[in-house]
Amino acid sequence: MRQLEPGLVAGRLDPAEYTKNFSDLHPRLGDHEALVAADRCYFCHDAPCMTACPTAIDIPLFIRQISTGNPVGSAKTIFDQNIMGGMCARVCPTETLCEEACVRNTAEERPVEIGRLQRYATDLAIDEGRQFYAPAASLGTNIAVVGAGPAGLACAHRLALHGHNVTIYEAREKAGGLNEYGIAAYKTTGDFAQREVDYILSIGGIDVLDGQMLGRDFTLADLQAKHDAVFLGMGLGGVNMLGTQGDAVNGVIDAVEFISNLREADSKADVPVGRRVVVIGGGMTAIDAAVQAKLLGAEEVTLCYRRGQEHMNASQYEQDLATSKGVVIRHWLQPKGVASHNGQVTAITLEYTLVEDGVMKGSGQLVDIKADHVLVAIGQKLDGFGIETVKLDGRKIAVDAEGRTSVPGIWAGGDCAAGGDDLTVSGVAMGRDAAESINRALAAKAAITSAVA
Repeated sequence: MRQLEPGLVAGRLDPAEYTKNFSDLHPRLGDHEALVAADRCYFCHDAPCMTACPTAIDIPLFIRQISTGNPVGSAKTIFDQNIMGGMCARVCPTETLCEEACVRNTAEERPVEIGRLQRYATDLAIDEGRQFYAPAASLGTNIAVVGAGPAGLACAHRLALHGHNVTIYEAREKAGGLNEYGIAAYKTTGDFAQREVDYILSIGGIDVLDGQMLGRDFTLADLQAKHDAVFLGMGLGGVNMLGTQGDAVNGVIDAVEFISNLREADSKADVPVGRRVVVIGGGMTAIDAAVQAKLLGAEEVTLCYRRGQEHMNASQYEQDLATSKGVVIRHWLQPKGVASHNGQVTAITLEYTLVEDGVMKGSGQLVDIKADHVLVAIGQKLDGFGIETVKLDGRKIAVDAEGRTSVPGIWAGGDCAAGGDDLTVSGVAMGRDAAESINRALAAKAAITSAVA
């Protein structure tokens, strides 16, 4: 039975409700369902869906392989381009990428279920332990990868495939990055994030050192002295907080921390949530936090965004999902202050915003929303500790088209690098492509050394 106490309370729901609320959002297709879904594909020769995929998976080919009874071969086609195809099948905004580009995506028809077909194939391969790759003969090189998130893991896997030995330095206690700590629990249920990590590492040639943070436990100079090349894929370690009057009180927390606590909890019933929750932000993290607050038993969840609906980074599908779960989305509101009593948040004051001459500004009109829990999802930022020698592009690491930074021998990719856009699939693409660049650079260096000798 739902508990009505104000403040942050754990166990608001009956056990069965937690199980139902956090069940798989899109369960894996059955064999017959997959065949029916695959049969809808036209196998277009120009494949607009493939062009829309950041990792350029050959989508018509992998769907045709499913339709001809070869789902394991389909998985290899996917993994050849995206070794984290299993997670991407769960968390990619396919509605704005491959499926939006599908020629069947019309007013009369729905697109081919590319994401669910991708999950069907990759899950089968991982469940069966089908390892398609083995490292090439060792080249005697060793590459440092900082961060075991999507970019770092994809980079490490591709480097190992080419015969390089890889050492991953991960600041947290488990590999996976935001796939492990930052994805909504209903999008990736169970321990899939770790099973995928284990699958990637099973190629061999990759060592992971947990609890090793750049700038605290080692420096870039240390890495360059020990390794032949360095890849930075540590994501965005810092978070943007409200910065308003009174925000340092109990109940005002970072939404990423809230999501991480929920993912790592032994039981969803152990995670406290407010009775009235306000989420600040308009991206995927904000949506994930808002939906999960509602699923944990919050009575009222209001998401406030400083601009209009059309400006939200969260896709229309994600917005519709939130409203279907009972989340109220309000636009043109920015936080101005937090009210509290005895150190506990009781309300948040927001200001209506408007756009004049193309510039957003406050209107001076204020509104108070009662809240005992405020989740802040207004973006993450690069923690520059330890990378002072690397040139930045705005607030991220400057990289060229191949992921090379301003420092010779150091590459970067994923959310920490300019061009990274907070998507697993983009991180995978940047890590994979940087690995190819590193491999070419080391091969050229070896050729020169051999010629001189």
